[in-house]
Amino acid sequence: MTSLPNSIRLAMAAEGGTSAADQFLWLEELQGKAAQAWIKQENQRTTARFAQGEGFRQVEKQVLAILNKESQIPWVTKRGEYYYNFWQDQANPRGLWRRTTLQEYRKDQPNWETVLDIDALGKAEGKDWVFHGSQSLAPEYRYCLLELSPDGGDATEIREFDLVTKQFVKDGFVLPVAKSQASWIDKDTLFVATDFGAGSMTQSGYARIAKRWRRGTPLSAAQTLYEAQPQDMVVYAYHDHTPGFERNYVGRSLDFYRRETYLLTAQDQKIKIDIPADAEFSTHREWLLVKPSSDWQVGETLYPSGALLATHFDDFLAGKREFTVLFTPTAQVALSGYSATRDHLILSIMDNVVNRLEVLTPQENGWQRKPLGKPGAISTLSAGGIDEETNDYFLTLSGFLQPTSLYMGNLDGGEPELLKQGPQDFDASGYQVSQHFATSKDGTRVPYFQISAKDIKLDGSNPTLLYGYGGFEVSLTPGYMGAKAPAWLERGGVYVVANIRGGGEYGPAWHQAALKQNRHRAYEDFAAVAEDLIARKVTSSQHLGARGGSNGGLLVGNMLTLYPQLFGCIVCEVPLLDMQRYTQLSAGASWIAEYGDPSKAEEWAYIKTFSPYHNIKADVPYPPVLFYTATSDDRVNPSHARKMAARMQQMGYQQAYFYENTEGGHSAAADKQQAAFHGALVSEFMWTNLSAKPKV
Repeated sequence: MTSLPNSIRLAMAAEGGTSAADQFLWLEELQGKAAQAWIKQENQRTTARFAQGEGFRQVEKQVLAILNKESQIPWVTKRGEYYYNFWQDQANPRGLWRRTTLQEYRKDQPNWETVLDIDALGKAEGKDWVFHGSQSLAPEYRYCLLELSPDGGDATEIREFDLVTKQFVKDGFVLPVAKSQASWIDKDTLFVATDFGAGSMTQSGYARIAKRWRRGTPLSAAQTLYEAQPQDMVVYAYHDHTPGFERNYVGRSLDFYRRETYLLTAQDQKIKIDIPADAEFSTHREWLLVKPSSDWQVGETLYPSGALLATHFDDFLAGKREFTVLFTPTAQVALSGYSATRDHLILSIMDNVVNRLEVLTPQENGWQRKPLGKPGAISTLSAGGIDEETNDYFLTLSGFLQPTSLYMGNLDGGEPELLKQGPQDFDASGYQVSQHFATSKDGTRVPYFQISAKDIKLDGSNPTLLYGYGGFEVSLTPGYMGAKAPAWLERGGVYVVANIRGGGEYGPAWHQAALKQNRHRAYEDFAAVAEDLIARKVTSSQHLGARGGSNGGLLVGNMLTLYPQLFGCIVCEVPLLDMQRYTQLSAGASWIAEYGDPSKAEEWAYIKTFSPYHNIKADVPYPPVLFYTATSDDRVNPSHARKMAARMQQMGYQQAYFYENTEGGHSAAADKQQAAFHGALVSEFMWTNLSAKPKV
């Protein structure tokens, strides 16, 4: 059992001690003296056990070398005549924001022009800034709003930047660090939603009030346009800059899946976009595109959940309800996303978690449809418009063993041109990818991908890492293993990705099947995959590990408490674990639509069944577990992981380990060195616990 030193106990007493209901509430004080002392103790214990050996050092070195490769694809965004890229390497750990021309970008070694050196900025200002992106004002693309996080968390400082002078604009727009939204209306006007003071934030910790802010005026003088309710998730306001189709919108997210959006007229009148609250919508020039998440009855027609519908925007506002169906889902086929160029739509369609692309073009007699690209057997093909002025597009192709290829093409004709090829980070010739299906408790077929050596022996002895997420309609699709190879495959391990319910692999219904009181289905699915791996003799319980982060951390936290017999170890990263208090921690209240509201007795009755913090019991043979989080995570509060580890240790579980990084926010890593440490620590923990030979 890990005991608390006297210094921590004294600090706890000074900070109010403990609660009879929850004696680890003191760990919710992010910078509390007692909490920080405990973290320091736990970090030292974990690193001493798993980050000192030759195995750790070798993996960390290999992972860092892959992450810092100059031959990686420099991903770009077009703004005007330039293509912008954010680049981090060993010499520039916080990164360079840079740009080049298309002619240069086509070269193996483009000539890059530095726009902003984030390391130099941090040094000059005495802050370790983390770059969180920017948005430029079209069509000149001279001025942009640049976001900088002081610690890698979601809260950022927003500053106006001049892309011609490459300087911050003197007396330009500036918002202090907060969970803000800001977007251009025109050169002298912004939509802004931020922390305006008491009562201006929702219970989820996001902006509640949207305003119009004019240049040269104080933020306090900004004009209020729309207010969400305190119990809503967030307010929003944005401008569509498409030439000839400029429109302003305001609205609110009632929760994670339901929203209410209004067209804002020149006179600031609000016209509701009258679609179901849980439907997704977007506009593309004259078109309104709607993707209902539930079946939608319109007159005599029933449009199924997960379909994509199109109608003329102006006709819809005038009251007409005549839609063209652009996509209809089936039990195995779902729409995973879509993108637009000037004259076309690109649909990404997933069939049993393997996708294909289609191009749709509006014609006088309907929408023309044709395929785009050549998908591999088990791969991910994606494409998106480069800008709104042309029909140029970027296309990428990637697989677990296949480095990403980046193509550029034009939808008006011709074959796409190979622009960049990602590096081969490991020798893939000895490995294979296969797709399998497990049967869950209720009979549902659950797909999963397996990456293993070609000569794998099905004798139950292979160290196997089972990864999952299962929430928020997020799909886990094939993507290049890259740095995961030295961290697992090349050590001799098998890597498995489970496509459980709660995700979006089969559309909205696959997600909705595991909401709230049905959450257990996601966990039953994951357990079914684990059991199938064992039944197929790929591995055995003592050689099988589970890994997940965020909602996936809640997933593997439940593997720990509900299915401990199936696993040899658990890695639980930036997790939700205390589901009684999750709505009171950081952005937790925004996820009530996913998990339920623990303040309501009837909902807590089912939530507590998947609250790992409340389901840990004494004298159960739990597998070793590593909790990994970050102090700066302002999305999922680090106290979830802190409290869980402390409670397990108090119960006598010496194999409950904990590590907390200070920076990085929800990714738990602010630069590539931190990411390499993270990857190597997880690898060493899992390998140490899963590679041992069976006890006789």
